[in-house]
Amino acid sequence: MAGWNADTAAGPLGAGTVTLVEGSSFCISLANGDIYPEYPHGVFHEDTRILSRWNLTVNGQVLEPLAAETKEPYRALFVGRVPRSDGYADSALIVERLREVGAGIVEEITVRNHSADAAECEVSVTVESDFADLFEVKEARIQRRWDETREADGDSLTIRANWQDVRKGVFAKADGAVATAEALMYRAVVPAHGHWSTLLSVVPIVDGTGPTPRFVRSTASGMSPNDRRRREWVDRIPVLQMGNRSIERTLRRSYDDLGALRIEDPDHPSRVVVAAGAPWFMTLFGRDSIWASLMAMPVDPSLALGTLQTLADRQGTVVDPMSEEEPGKILHEVRLGVSSGLALGGRSAYYGSIDATPLFVMLLGVVSRWGFAKETIAALQPHADRALEWIRDYGDRDGDGFVEYERLNDRGLINQGWKDSWDGINFADGTLAEPPIALCEVQAYVYTAYMSRAWMAYDAGDEALAADLVDRAARLKERFNERFWLPDRGYYAVALDKDKRPVDACTSNMGHCLWNGIVDVDKAPLVAERLMSPQMFSGWGVRTLASDMGAYNPASYHNGSVWPHDNAIIAAGLVRYGFVEQAQRIATALLEAAEYSEGRLPELFCGFSREQLTTPVPYPTACSPQAWAATTPIQLVTSLMRYDAHVSRGGLWLDPVLPESYGDLHISNAPMAGGRISIDISGSVPAVQGLPEGMKFYHGHRPWMTELVEQAGLRRKA
Repeated sequence: MAGWNADTAAGPLGAGTVTLVEGSSFCISLANGDIYPEYPHGVFHEDTRILSRWNLTVNGQVLEPLAAETKEPYRALFVGRVPRSDGYADSALIVERLREVGAGIVEEITVRNHSADAAECEVSVTVESDFADLFEVKEARIQRRWDETREADGDSLTIRANWQDVRKGVFAKADGAVATAEALMYRAVVPAHGHWSTLLSVVPIVDGTGPTPRFVRSTASGMSPNDRRRREWVDRIPVLQMGNRSIERTLRRSYDDLGALRIEDPDHPSRVVVAAGAPWFMTLFGRDSIWASLMAMPVDPSLALGTLQTLADRQGTVVDPMSEEEPGKILHEVRLGVSSGLALGGRSAYYGSIDATPLFVMLLGVVSRWGFAKETIAALQPHADRALEWIRDYGDRDGDGFVEYERLNDRGLINQGWKDSWDGINFADGTLAEPPIALCEVQAYVYTAYMSRAWMAYDAGDEALAADLVDRAARLKERFNERFWLPDRGYYAVALDKDKRPVDACTSNMGHCLWNGIVDVDKAPLVAERLMSPQMFSGWGVRTLASDMGAYNPASYHNGSVWPHDNAIIAAGLVRYGFVEQAQRIATALLEAAEYSEGRLPELFCGFSREQLTTPVPYPTACSPQAWAATTPIQLVTSLMRYDAHVSRGGLWLDPVLPESYGDLHISNAPMAGGRISIDISGSVPAVQGLPEGMKFYHGHRPWMTELVEQAGLRRKA
């Protein structure tokens, strides 16, 4: 996952930072709640830092942090104490900061006095806003200098700024304070064994006219709009109870994070998509949003539909080397609702992704099974057909039957698969592969795209199209197993380079090939064995690159780290080929890793062996929460439930292989074909209640798309 720059990893946040997220707004601060402009901190709204300094002092002293607890993804409580000026350790003044992020922030400050004497306190909050663009902050390259005016009026401070013809502003208000040009200040007397409280808010000024409304809690319900939005989400999604309380907590955390990462398309407010991750990627990404919404299908299928519709609206129509747009291509990244277009080199959308286009067709195939109206799916099929035309006309540049990439300008991403760091694709000796590069997993996605569209064609009675696509898929599978398989190594090459040489590094990418069914059955046991070898499996998950490879580095972004979403796909692939015990090991290891970060899996962690270090080692700049990491626990558990639906065929399939240590599982309010069902799994025995009319429960595995297409073809011939 990356922005449009050479360094795709996120900027360093520093230890102990706290990130709050709500839709496309987020806040990053130190553990005491303070925000400093020299760090990548701030309150961000629509990709602009509207608050670059927010420093609280009491009697001139910066708070010493005691605790920072995230209550909801958008709300945290910071607890600190006021250091004593005489140097004695214990202070009687404890400060609580309850902060909520939305379109700006609301913060309730409470000073508690635990001494027998009243305390005179000067409470001051310094306020600055540099209106820096998200990428300027991330990369520490803030260049624009705004013409700024500050106006203090009673208990409020307004900061306005102009840069060329762009106008921005913020409005800060503190009930009962005295505002100066720099700060909001109070003189308070905190009674002995008593407390003093106040409420502050900072909101952006819209269109240079007036501030957005404050999003304070309404006293009647005690709920903010964020709380109401979360409640509506919680009411829509499944309720989960699990014998293993730790895994239950992780799954609930996943639900919460997924809820907070939902953003609306400004052109279609009812259409909800999943942002890729906090803090730097709170926007729609082709690849990330497709994978996250696919993994979240059993929780909320509408996220996948919204993602498809939003990507379809922005599907490529012209050839543009700067943005790498091409007709039929699905975008890599778009900034929704940003007027300045400052992100991504002056364009709001960037198309440098080799896999988003086949993944789009693959996701449509999955969505078509989950019971949406026929006309809704039919409206997206022309976009799938244009995506397949892109695969033929632009994706396969040299006509060899494989889809490859090479960036179209020197500012684009060098690598355009999911391992998109500049050094992400290399040979076993560590030498970098040179483009054009054909990735193994991309061929697998193309294979599934052909099969998915073939099934939809059979369903609609278009036998000629179906037969053509089945034929293309079969030829691709045969060529793939000839060209990518390394018989002397017992695994698949990660890619073919510009000279069509197999790039022989041992990587996790081949696990994606298992999931897509492009792997020949006779080769699958060797792939499974390699993925679970000590060089690949760290004890917490499968590494991106084997530890005996030249470019291996356990603390790198893509060359030896462990990515949860990658492992969720690998585990699903192992289940598909019958390697249940190996999939259980991966799932259990990752769910155990989540225990060390309060039930939240990060974007990635380091690839150190569990034997060497007994806790997972965080990757310093990992996004958290991050969409496909948040959906990983859902995918791991549903893979082991072998839970899937095909509404048009009137079936729900379950064939659970959950480890005994997970305990019994009870799920209610699960969406299914417009209705809600309950699922009970006890000792691997499933039971289902509340199936909508016309739906039947099957204890077994749902036929794969390849099997459905094969059956349909045989029926037609008969």
